[in-house]
Amino acid sequence: MNHPALGAGKVAVVTGAGNGIGRAAAERFARLGMKVAMADQDAALLESARREVVALARHGETDVLAVRTDVARIEDVERLKAAVRERFGQVALLMNNAATGKPASTWQDRAQWERLLGVNLFGVINGLQTFVPDMVAGGQPGAVVVTGSKQGITTPPGNAAYNVSKAAVKVLTEQLAHELRGAAGERITAHLLIPGFTFTGMTRPDRTPDTPKPDGAWTPEQVVDVLVDGMGQGEFYLFCQDYETDWATDQKRMRWAMGDLIEKRPALSRWHKDYKGAFAAFMKD
Repeated sequence: MNHPALGAGKVAVVTGAGNGIGRAAAERFARLGMKVAMADQDAALLESARREVVALARHGETDVLAVRTDVARIEDVERLKAAVRERFGQVALLMNNAATGKPASTWQDRAQWERLLGVNLFGVINGLQTFVPDMVAGGQPGAVVVTGSKQGITTPPGNAAYNVSKAAVKVLTEQLAHELRGAAGERITAHLLIPGFTFTGMTRPDRTPDTPKPDGAWTPEQVVDVLVDGMGQGEFYLFCQDYETDWATDQKRMRWAMGDLIEKRPALSRWHKDYKGAFAAFMKD
């Protein structure tokens, strides 16, 4: 069963639609007969994706809109909303998916911190504050999807800025779900999409059309399968496994991470030399 927001003729807005998960989602929504508004900062990727989605859309060009958008700029997102409203009318599905992942450490790379948080966190905030009020006032079934990451849950070392942004997005989307229940009952739902290792232009920016997918990675289409199926089942946390990590392992890693707080262990003790043995025993038990 599909979510009511995914019906034929409904309007979907997808940010980061030029590549990866966003592009795969736009293609799936077009196959479902939806009208699709695609946003991306990269004009060339956006145009390439638009052509693919047009080929899948029920009414071709009529059902697809592409707007170059930097989601970190509220004026760009407002311009996107105006274009969608003029072309299609009421939005049923908002997918805040745009993200960037260039590494930044805790006490360095200020410019990258500002850019990454601008896209990954404020891009979502801009989308919510621009589109959600009209969705609530419109009286129609709807859904808001936010693309998070497993890295926003267990926050492994290596890219502090990205982890912070995705942890913030998790909390933001949980708060959104609660507030929507009060404002719209069950009419508009919120969903946190949690990809694992996925083969996209962000995870492999150096790839070419001939670059093989790593054995451990999922395709964006597999992530979108989880999205559509989970929305239909009314799930909030849309957890995506990959071929590197099974669900039992992910569960244990999350339990250990919460145990740092409960048991007053050092931060990120999973990677702490004094807890290496304890973590290995925990995972084996």
